[in-house]
Amino acid sequence: MAFETTALYALPLALLGLILWFRVTLMRASLKVSIGDAGNPALHERIRQHGNFIEWAPWVILLMALAEGNGAGAPWLHASGALLLAGRLIHPLGLKAGNAAHPARYIGNTASLLALLNVMGCLLATSFGL
Repeated sequence: MAFETTALYALPLALLGLILWFRVTLMRASLKVSIGDAGNPALHERIRQHGNFIEWAPWVILLMALAEGNGAGAPWLHASGALLLAGRLIHPLGLKAGNAAHPARYIGNTASLLALLNVMGCLLATSFGL
């Protein structure tokens, strides 16, 4: 079975994950910091931007693949994929040490949460008929 809908979102999300990782790596190299953030707020922000991505994206993509494998409808999968991708693109713009209430932070996390809740519903419906 092909997971075409999930793959449509997994690929750009993987690219975004690599970009966020690369930003951390470049800053670590320029600051000569191997572990941690050495008290540098900019490095800390980049670490958390990448970390928050890793905390959300793989989990939702995995659930999307399971739901798609169980026969979830493409519109529901596209809803989760689009919300996740949009949320993960927007969130790093608002994850700032000096502004915990940045709107992009709330929008990004809300979109990711909605993607998760939607795909959980898809998985419940396709796995257990709920």
